[in-house]
Amino acid sequence: MGSRGPPQSIPNSGAISRGYNFASTWEQNAPLTDHQQAAIISLSHAVSDRPLPLNLAKENASVQDIALSIKTKDNSLHDSGAIETVMVNTNQFYTWFTDLESAMKSETEEKYQHYVNTLTERIQTCDDILQQVDDTLDLFNELQLQHQAVATKTKTLHDACDRLVQEKQRLIDFAEALRSKLNYFDELENVATNFYSPNMNVGNENFLPLLKRLDECISYVESNPQYAESSVYLVKFRQLQSRALGMMRSYVLAVLKGASSQVQEAIRGSGGGKAVSEGVEASVIYVRFKAAASELKPLLEEIESRSSRKEYGQILVECHRLYCEQRLSLIRGIVQRRISEFAKKESLPSLTRSGCAYLIQVCQLEHQLFDHFFPASSKDISSLAPLMDPLSTYLYDTLRPKLVHETNIDFLCELVDILKVEVLEEQHSRRGESLVGLRPTFERILADVHERLTFRARTHIRDEIANYIPFNDDLDYPEKLKRSAESTSENNAADDNPDIFKTWYPPLEKTISCLSKLYRCLESEVFTGLAQEAVEVCSTSIQKASKLIAKRSSLMDGQLFLIKHLLILREQIAPFNIEFSVTQKELDFSHLLDHLRRLLRGQASLFEWSRTTSLARTLSPRILENQIDTKKELEKSLKATCEEYIMSVTKLVVDPLLSFVTKVTAVKVALYSGGQNQKLDSAMAKPLKDQAFATPDKVAELVQKVRTAIQEQLPVVISKMKLYLQNSSTRTILFKPIKTNIVEAHTQLQSLLQSEYTSEEIQIINMKSILDLQTELDNLL
Repeated sequence: MGSRGPPQSIPNSGAISRGYNFASTWEQNAPLTDHQQAAIISLSHAVSDRPLPLNLAKENASVQDIALSIKTKDNSLHDSGAIETVMVNTNQFYTWFTDLESAMKSETEEKYQHYVNTLTERIQTCDDILQQVDDTLDLFNELQLQHQAVATKTKTLHDACDRLVQEKQRLIDFAEALRSKLNYFDELENVATNFYSPNMNVGNENFLPLLKRLDECISYVESNPQYAESSVYLVKFRQLQSRALGMMRSYVLAVLKGASSQVQEAIRGSGGGKAVSEGVEASVIYVRFKAAASELKPLLEEIESRSSRKEYGQILVECHRLYCEQRLSLIRGIVQRRISEFAKKESLPSLTRSGCAYLIQVCQLEHQLFDHFFPASSKDISSLAPLMDPLSTYLYDTLRPKLVHETNIDFLCELVDILKVEVLEEQHSRRGESLVGLRPTFERILADVHERLTFRARTHIRDEIANYIPFNDDLDYPEKLKRSAESTSENNAADDNPDIFKTWYPPLEKTISCLSKLYRCLESEVFTGLAQEAVEVCSTSIQKASKLIAKRSSLMDGQLFLIKHLLILREQIAPFNIEFSVTQKELDFSHLLDHLRRLLRGQASLFEWSRTTSLARTLSPRILENQIDTKKELEKSLKATCEEYIMSVTKLVVDPLLSFVTKVTAVKVALYSGGQNQKLDSAMAKPLKDQAFATPDKVAELVQKVRTAIQEQLPVVISKMKLYLQNSSTRTILFKPIKTNIVEAHTQLQSLLQSEYTSEEIQIINMKSILDLQTELDNLL
């Protein structure tokens, strides 16, 4: 048996590992989707039965043929050896077995060797394929590097393009901004050409847009003075603006004059040489003028919208002035004619009422018309001043001479009421701000009325109260009161008497009447001064009349007259809510006489004055302040008069008692002083009842006189009190101290009687008890 040769080793190639690595890398970098994997599986099934290539098929057939021939030869040899060879011994068997084993091994190894060779060729083919794949990958890597380089260059180019695009846009924006800025300067030629065009006028539809563009250019150039030649352009723009504003002023004036001419022609045509009715006149003046000047409204509104600028504010003021001049030329004559008609036909109060009402109506209509053309300026009251001031001045000039010559205080008070209530309060509260322009004129008229009323009131107080010369009938008291009482006997109360003022002294009635009229017509400060003066002179006048009545009738009549009128005066001035106190300041030069004497005598020099006693301070007059409270002075006068009256009535009734008590007191004082000096007169040393003046008969006679006075004279006094003082409470207050004095005198006498006289003598005297006396006095009222 031949020995078996060593097996041939399979070549170790890195193609397998590289192929695997490539396949795994491929799978990782380029994974197949489910759809792609399904396609590969379908493709593998389709080619699973595909025949081998032609060269491989021939090689495979030759290999199979060789293997088959070897097998047949071996079988034949085996059969022939087995048949022909006859092994004799064991050695031959082992040799034969070894050869057989080698042959068998050779046959087996040849098949595998051929397979190994085939695999080796396949590996070499795979290595070639892998080499080609590596070369392809290298190409792909190189291509990728080139792609990255191209991408980098492309990105750089793209970025550069973006920068260029941005730079282009920036330059475009800059160019646009520059163009927009230059447009304002370039507009100079365009605007100048249009404004200087012969076809351009304010009525042209392009005028206002051009003017607006011109204003924008001026505003822009003013806000950017740093631009080159901006001042030059600004001057040129200003010139164009001045020309445009001048055109607007001329246009407004022409339209207003045209409208005024149309209205004047319409008035002349409708009047036919006669006076035009007020309704037709208003229709023509306002409606026709509004229609004729309607084309101005857009232009004036445009001017008002730009009035915040100085130039347009000035042209707006100029338009206001032109408007007011034209309107004034239209209505001045009409207003003057109307007011003149009122002045000819009506009295001063009626003229004031009619003139103010007519002027208010005109002012309201003018304000409405002005608001139509100047809606934004209508709230400014000064805008219509050039129109309304001359009209209101004419009314003032008409009223002023009449006011100066008016002497009737009632008319002046009525004028104040008309101006304050009807004109300034009611009209202005109802019609609001449209009449604000007339308020200064009305207040000026009211101030003149106040001045005239104050002057007339002072004159009235001086002539009718202070310097009043009473007639005989004015001093005919108490007869005057008796006649009044008889004529009003049907009335139950004196307050219901409509002729009660007839019983007053005329200065009192004039004072109260004057103050009542002035209270609501004058300012509080002015009225306070007048009231203080009027009350003071009225009180003085009443006191003078009281003295005349006391001489003419009796002292009691004069006192009651004074009490009555002072009470009335105090009562009537009480409702006036003012202070009747006035501080009077006077200059006192009395101390200068001493200084002049010292200078003339050489005791002082003009050049020896110290700082504390300067020449100016020494020679300057002193200011003396004297506060006069008329109400308090009135109270003092009333109190003094009442006290005088009380004492006079008391003396009239109990004068004998008072004289007796006085004598008794004198005797007692003499006795007391004589007892100390031990020098007593024999007559004086007698008891009181033994004195000649104090005998019971004398005392009884004295008591009888007092009783007669109480029963006869005191009722007369009470009746006079009732005649002068109709108020029972006033009489009670005034009679109470009289009653007290009478009772006090009787009480003193009764005490004297009880201490100095016996009971029989007291019965002879027959004095009435104090309780009965009080009852009798109470019954007198």
